[in-house]
Amino acid sequence: MELQPGVRFWPGFFGRAAQEELVETIRAVVAEAPLYRPAMPRTGKPFSVRMTNCGSLGWVSDRAGYRYQRDHPETGALWPAIPPVLLQLWDEVSASPAPPEACLVNFYDGSAKLGLHQDKDEADLAAPVVSVSLGDEALFRLGGLERSDPTRSFRLKSGDVLVLGGASRLAFHGVDRIYPDTSTLLPRGGRINLTLRRVRPA
Repeated sequence: MELQPGVRFWPGFFGRAAQEELVETIRAVVAEAPLYRPAMPRTGKPFSVRMTNCGSLGWVSDRAGYRYQRDHPETGALWPAIPPVLLQLWDEVSASPAPPEACLVNFYDGSAKLGLHQDKDEADLAAPVVSVSLGDEALFRLGGLERSDPTRSFRLKSGDVLVLGGASRLAFHGVDRIYPDTSTLLPRGGRINLTLRRVRPA
């Protein structure tokens, strides 16, 4: 369904078995590129989410600013490849002729949140951002192209897929809260969010 121009939503895109397989796939990514806690530019304040990446490029944040780079900021190793199941998802829902170059892996514990922001660090804004939710439910906030635009909030559940593209590629969005114990997918609880992105023009 289309929630607003350019925002497409597939509730329950991944069934339970597919979710379990995807979690194991992400565990392999994290084993190669461990989760770490990024920091805000200038202030150095740590994020409430932990993150890592896979793909030829990965998004990082520290005192020097937001950027994409080829290697893990703590280990110095190149990011692992994007798993085939996520490349297939991109082909199915993105309508982009070029493949994704980055997949951010964000882990939210029960107290984590993410303020309203735009995904605008990519040179290629023609390609959408494809998001996958796994684990506990999240209250997702979606706005317009200006921070002051009205917003709407709705729950994202495990297995849901959301695409921000077209007229809403730069829509403000964020995660207001996590609802603990709303999923049994992750043994210790929490939420995994995957976002696939094209960084450079094709």
